[in-house]
Parts: sequence; structure tokens; C-alpha cells
Amino acid sequence: MSNAKGALVLFSGGQDSTTCAAWALARYERVETIGFDYGQRHAVELAVRPAVLQALRTMSPEWNACLGEDHMLDLGLLGRISDTSLTKDVAIAMQENGLPNTFVPGRNLLFMMVAATLAYRRGLDVLVGGMCETDYSGYPDCRNDTMQSLQATLNLGMATDLRIETPLMWIDKAQTWELARELGGEALVEMVRTETHTCYLGERGELHDWGYGCGACPACELRAKGYRAFREKA
Repeated sequence: MSNAKGALVLFSGGQDSTTCAAWALARYERVETIGFDYGQRHAVELAVRPAVLQALRTMSPEWNACLGEDHMLDLGLLGRISDTSLTKDVAIAMQENGLPNTFVPGRNLLFMMVAATLAYRRGLDVLVGGMCETDYSGYPDCRNDTMQSLQATLNLGMATDLRIETPLMWIDKAQTWELARELGGEALVEMVRTETHTCYLGERGELHDWGYGCGACPACELRAKGYRAFREKA
């Protein structure tokens, strides 16, 4: 266990944030979670959050004891000022700037700032996020440089000593599945597969070998490819 006061996990209800929550539960004596309703098209992720958190509690008595309050915040303003395929009913496509229109400008920056504000009040000194620049869609706010810069800015602006942890930053999706198995065995892998939500289109009609989703959006493709690579190595 770390000697940190505690961790606040940015928790969407998806594969990555669930794995990060398990990672934090294995390291910190006190773990809380925070989620954001920003008008996302795949709002079903918010609906699965309670069940995923309850499933994490059942993984072990230690995790149940460590897992504290969940905070759900309304950041609808982000959805209203953005123009992306995650906040509007438009087709997923590449933009002229080379980024997919699933990129929500400022999203992770705002999430971390709000999380830091809550952590300040709750007496938590670690923020945990599922950002990754190894196997991702090229979002600039998922880069390690961005997170390190943001950590410095938050601490300067709040006179704190917060630490931002990104346990998935340098691993791909297959390794993310493997990390889940290392943390909670096949029980956690199966829970992530069947309970979490990643699909950008919010599709939960069919359970695939890798989980629920449309199977065609970038999030589903990454998840499916990673799961199959993970199973091939098993």
C-alpha cells in the first residue's frame, strides 16, 4: 500500500477506467471515484457505472473496504460548447487537423481540473486516469507530456502536491487486459468484458467475445483487437 492519503479515480464505467480503479484499489488504502456527464452520446457508460463499482467491491474484502464515495458531476457545458461525434449525432470521421472528430477539445483538461478541486476538498492527493498514448486515437490530451504539464499547473495554481498517475500510459490494449488479470484474475477480466462500456455509439445489444459494442467504431476496434491479442498470448 502507498503512503499517499488516497486516490481519486476518473471513472467512466469503461474498460480503461475500471482497470485503473482496480489498480488504485491494489495500491491505496482509500479510493474514491468521479464521473462526468458531459452530454456524451454514449451516455450508457454512466448507466453501467454503479454495477461496475459494485462488482469491484465483490472482488475482495480489501477492495470493498478501500472503495469509498463515488461522485457524479454535471459538465453539460462541455457538450454544449463542443462540436464532436461524441456529443452530437454525426458520423465518426477524420478532420482536416488530422484528429478524429471523436476528440472532445479540453475534455481531459477540464476533467482533471475538476477532479483536482474535488480531491482538494476530500483530502486526496493522487488523481488516477486512464490516459494512454501507446494504443489510442491520437488525442493530444492523452499524452504523457500533457499530464505532466497539467500536474505542474494544478499544483502551482492550488498550492498542493497532487500526483497524476496514468497506469495505462505506456501499454497497449492487450496489456491492459493482462493488467486486469494480474490485478483480479479471470474474474476481473470477465467483469470488464461483460459489465463495462466502451463503444462510442452506446451499443449494448450484442455481447461479443470482447464485450458489448457496435464492433465498428474506433473504441470497439481497439478493444476487440486488444482482447483477441491478449487471449492469443494466454
